[in-house]
Amino acid sequence: MSLASVRAFFAERAPDIAVIELDVSTATVAEAAAAHGVEPGQIAKTLSLQAGDRTVLLVTAGDARLDNAKAKAAFGGKVKMLDLAEVEGVTGHPVGGVCPFGLATSLPVYCDVSLKAWDVVIPAAGDIHAAVRISPDRMVELTGAAWVDACR
Repeated sequence: MSLASVRAFFAERAPDIAVIELDVSTATVAEAAAAHGVEPGQIAKTLSLQAGDRTVLLVTAGDARLDNAKAKAAFGGKVKMLDLAEVEGVTGHPVGGVCPFGLATSLPVYCDVSLKAWDVVIPAAGDIHAAVRISPDRMVELTGAAWVDACR
């Protein structure tokens, strides 16, 4: 279902972007970087966060770390990671395959400025074996994301 929703998202909004499926797991940044032959920073990881009373997605460079003070400023209050059960429930994607595409629930999406270091990034595509290659600006355009500075 999750991979199917991502495929449908791209079929409708960006048919030029192909979903890449691999035989190996890309559930972690290290696994994804090795599988795609890129630096860990080029992997775009999606964090599911609770920011006050709302759930948001934050897409960051794979080697970036959430900075609590910056995140608090960016989202207007303290943030915390959702637990594993909550993540799949709100995104429709399994942990390791979470991405800002084809979501089960309409969620605000933010992209961290750490992604701007790369011309092309590789976020997951709704499955631990699937990803896409996309420019950070195109990802922002397709998801309606806003840029924030929330990582170090």
